[in-house]
Amino acid sequence: MKWLVSLVGAGFVMLTLRDLFHTLWHPTRHGGLSRLVMTALWRLARRFRARRRVVGLVGPLAMVTVVGMWAFTVVLGWAVVYWPHMPGAFVFSPGAEAAQDPALLDSVYLSLVTVATLGLGDIAPGEGWLRLVSPLEALVGFTLLTATVSWVLEIYPALTRRRVLAVRLALLRDSDPTPRQIDCTAGALLLDSLATEIARVRVDFTQYAEAYYFHDGEDHSSLAATVGYAVTLARRGQAAQRPEVRLAGDVLTGALKDLAAILDQRFLHTGATATEVFAAYAADHGRSLAQP
Repeated sequence: MKWLVSLVGAGFVMLTLRDLFHTLWHPTRHGGLSRLVMTALWRLARRFRARRRVVGLVGPLAMVTVVGMWAFTVVLGWAVVYWPHMPGAFVFSPGAEAAQDPALLDSVYLSLVTVATLGLGDIAPGEGWLRLVSPLEALVGFTLLTATVSWVLEIYPALTRRRVLAVRLALLRDSDPTPRQIDCTAGALLLDSLATEIARVRVDFTQYAEAYYFHDGEDHSSLAATVGYAVTLARRGQAAQRPEVRLAGDVLTGALKDLAAILDQRFLHTGATATEVFAAYAADHGRSLAQP
């Protein structure tokens, strides 16, 4: 029975490590538990009246919640591993009051101290297998710490790329180049560079799906609000007379369709056309899509 309880605790730890792996190190798949947490917080925030202000907190709050969930599950899992063997399989410091506490409390205390990589407190493993298992928990704790830091460092550059593209589209929308201005070599280069940036954002949505749940502030820095103008520019490029401009327009159209497919497949689930997906994307972020 003791080993069965310990196996349950090990299962909690493995579940957390699996979610951590699929969220951070498997770029084509999003972790199951973390995805559920972020989606639930996003949908909950949409119900508030002060929507834009509340939704702006969802991304950072969701990341904190997911990291807290990982830490809680790891600590709980290892505590359950230790629990059936407490106190007989452990050594207590002379005069320590821990030996008088409930076994579960001692197990949680030991798990917290170990996962925080603070070394050993007044409880130390005594049996051989526990002396091997306890350092593994410290290794998991260190992995969780470094993974959290790397996650933050990966997410914010992706957000910056998305917002820079949105600002660029907003500036182009304000300038509103005519079809004649687009129908030149400079226009072809413009459309081609936009296609490259949109493809980069598409990859970001694949690798860092949690970036979807970050609010982008004002409309001019929100891709949800400005991506519609990229569709307008692509159509103008396709209608141009110069072949290089038409080619760039086709490439931009393909990049936009690919982006719409990723948004619909991973987040929106509308099964609609690219234009309708972008409209749903804008509505999901509380925006009004820029139209031709």
